[in-house]
Amino acid sequence: MKKILILSPYPESVAAGQRLKYEQYFESWESEGYELQKSSFFSISTWDILWSKGHLLRKIAGTIQGYFRRINDLYKLQKCDVVYVFMWATPIGLPFYEWLILKSGKKIIYDFDDAVFSSPDYLSLIKGGYKARFLIKNSHQIILSSPFLLDHCMENNKFSKVKYIPCSLDLNRFKLKTAEWPKKIALGWTGTFSSKHYLDSIREVFYEVDKYMDIKIILITNFDYSLEGLDFEVIRWEESSEISDLHKIDIGLYPLIQTNWALGKGGLKALQYMAVGIPSIATNFGTVKDFITHEENGFLVDSTKQWVDAIKIVAENTKLRNNIIMNARNTVETNYSVSSNEKKYLTVFEELTKGLN
Repeated sequence: MKKILILSPYPESVAAGQRLKYEQYFESWESEGYELQKSSFFSISTWDILWSKGHLLRKIAGTIQGYFRRINDLYKLQKCDVVYVFMWATPIGLPFYEWLILKSGKKIIYDFDDAVFSSPDYLSLIKGGYKARFLIKNSHQIILSSPFLLDHCMENNKFSKVKYIPCSLDLNRFKLKTAEWPKKIALGWTGTFSSKHYLDSIREVFYEVDKYMDIKIILITNFDYSLEGLDFEVIRWEESSEISDLHKIDIGLYPLIQTNWALGKGGLKALQYMAVGIPSIATNFGTVKDFITHEENGFLVDSTKQWVDAIKIVAENTKLRNNIIMNARNTVETNYSVSSNEKKYLTVFEELTKGLN
């Protein structure tokens, strides 16, 4: 039985970037004969306060504990065949720990979102840019959720082994909403604190739309937020209520700021909206352009006026709205479902472990 050591930033089943990328395939991997050992840098108790204000001493203590956990993981390296690193093994500093993984002689898979390698040198020690560049160069296989990073990684990986596997959803879980279209429209956004600046970029949109329509804003997050003068609700993300909370949204918003960093995003939130029958409006940038066709299965917009106009069209044009919902679900079923991407990971493992005892 081949053994895979999975090093992740966060505990299992809490971070969307992990849950809706590789974690949902664990059962499939194990059924194919791979033994998995999982180790997160942060514990669940640190995760619970990581994005909250305050708790500085607890956050420092949680980070120190994470480094001790990684020291213990060095012993696990000796018993595994493949090391699967998602985003980073350790968060800050030079790639010394990553060098130790490489020197262990084990096959390395590096799976990442965002253009993590693009941090300027003066921020690379803090934001992990040096570590990302080291792993991009030396990993035996790179897995990306954005096609925009393929060329960069192909040029910089010494094995030229790069594979695009999009974010995917279990459609047995992400079921279509069935509620009637309401008089008061709920505009929704979901994301974590690290994406807060994207939400900030459309604050003006909410206030503009409120001039024309009766709206409520629903934010599914792990942080507090305020939209003074508007009807809004902040829902704390919970896995157990994730789908029912999404069903409270009528129009899903996926804003981005057009940066190299954002080119690495896989468009997961937009795919979630599309999977459950929520018309999606997204910034016309990056990976979403691969799966959203304007006015066919969603909307792509570039300005505040276009955001407002798209929201009004979705709310008022019933036929177009229903076509978008149907086409969006079909898009996810065909190319972005768990069943359509399951074998891609297994192919990577088979190639890396071929010939190993």
